[in-house]
Amino acid sequence: MKRQLNTILVFSLLLSRISFAQELNCSVQVISPQIQSSDKKIFETLQTAINEFMNNRKWTGDQFLSQERIECSILINVSERVSSDEFKATIQVQARRPVYHSSYSSSLFNYLDQEYQFRYLEYQPLEFSEQTFSSNLTSVLAFYAYFIIGLDYDSFSPEGGTVFFQKAMNTVNNAQNASEKGWKAFEGSRNRYWLAENEMNMQFKNLRQALYKYHRIGMDGMAQNPDNGRREITEALELVRKNYKEKPGALMIQLFFNAKADEIVNIYSQAMPDEKAKIINLLNEVDPTGAQKYQKILRSQ
Repeated sequence: MKRQLNTILVFSLLLSRISFAQELNCSVQVISPQIQSSDKKIFETLQTAINEFMNNRKWTGDQFLSQERIECSILINVSERVSSDEFKATIQVQARRPVYHSSYSSSLFNYLDQEYQFRYLEYQPLEFSEQTFSSNLTSVLAFYAYFIIGLDYDSFSPEGGTVFFQKAMNTVNNAQNASEKGWKAFEGSRNRYWLAENEMNMQFKNLRQALYKYHRIGMDGMAQNPDNGRREITEALELVRKNYKEKPGALMIQLFFNAKADEIVNIYSQAMPDEKAKIINLLNEVDPTGAQKYQKILRSQ
């Protein structure tokens, strides 16, 4: 069983009543506002196919209860129909993680991938192999499935997502001869290659530990003791600062705060003045682009 939260609710259920599910509960939307065509049924068909691919495929060897499925979303914005079966698009990927003893979900990942070019014939089956690259359409989707699962597992146990980040990296390696962009190190500093590389790079060990400490010890503990939970989150942010000093421009640090900035403001709005001043100094150092946002912490009562 994945993601044990202390004494989890499973024991009160009879085995015959347990309903197992796939890992992802992924909301999929395919839009095409820039495509001038009277027939856009292919995009509806594509949306259905992607929804089934993400939600019906078995991505891990673990068993999930239906309530344990990872909440995520994919928005594909098709900007150009290059030919009858070739498309250019962007893909926005988001993932969330529930907070123990609350109805709140914490953002894990929020990323816009600008390089998504793929081929698709209406009603063609979506196939993916871990061993070879055959389709940019499904390889990109599988990459983000593994990446999301890796982040989720990291948030429940220290470096728990390693095997899934390795699968994401394997997907990158299989795509090195692909003509489509987004897979190679030299193509940019914010693509799929660097997402997987950062997670597998030991230089980012502190950041991965921070993800666990932030969520499992900090956020999950806030319902019972907000002050202790907040202190654990501060310690997690100190770990992020350690990584920032070593790799100040790292993609994963930027994405951490892209997902967490608003939440952090809310967390520290109830802190004492000296704690607020301390955390704002830390945040201004590691996330200078968010400095104006973090000033809201001081203005809150």
